[in-house]
Amino acid sequence: MFPVPTSVFLTRGVGVHRDQLTAFEFALRDADIEQQNLVSVSSIVPPGCRLISATEGIETLHPGEITFCVLARAETNEPGRRVHASVGIARPADPGVYGYISEYHGFGKTELESSDYAEDLAATMLATTLGIDFDPDAAWNERRRVYETSGHVFDSTSITAAAEGNSNGLWTCAVAVAVFRFAPVPGTPT
Repeated sequence: MFPVPTSVFLTRGVGVHRDQLTAFEFALRDADIEQQNLVSVSSIVPPGCRLISATEGIETLHPGEITFCVLARAETNEPGRRVHASVGIARPADPGVYGYISEYHGFGKTELESSDYAEDLAATMLATTLGIDFDPDAAWNERRRVYETSGHVFDSTSITAAAEGNSNGLWTCAVAVAVFRFAPVPGTPT
């Protein structure tokens, strides 16, 4: 049985290259996680899991380590085509309750549109789990106010990588990643 993650951090990157796989590698380098063996998992933030900065999280990485993450990835070789990859996270006020991570990726959205949508997805999944009564057709900002005033949702945030396809038809890859960590973060009580 695997241990339960104690922290999570968000990172993002964009890479461009003539080969699709290398563009992905360059996006991971831009996100500073290229040295990891990434394993994609689904979207639950364990109870008590802390959100830490990318700088703190990256310091704990070891080359070749099996690293669990929630990964959003979009790529294109069409000049000027917009790609976006976002990860949203919503955590409950009660640290003993699990939260959600959403991944959202595709074409044509701006960085802000993609980011808001991913955050909305995560917060809505958490709200439905917590039994918060809300209008699913209301705008994201209206629902966010309902979630915040409910006292059950502690916070939500997102990270997005967005880019336009390279003008010369090279592969352009955007990644957004929530990276789980199991070890204590340096400088924090264990």
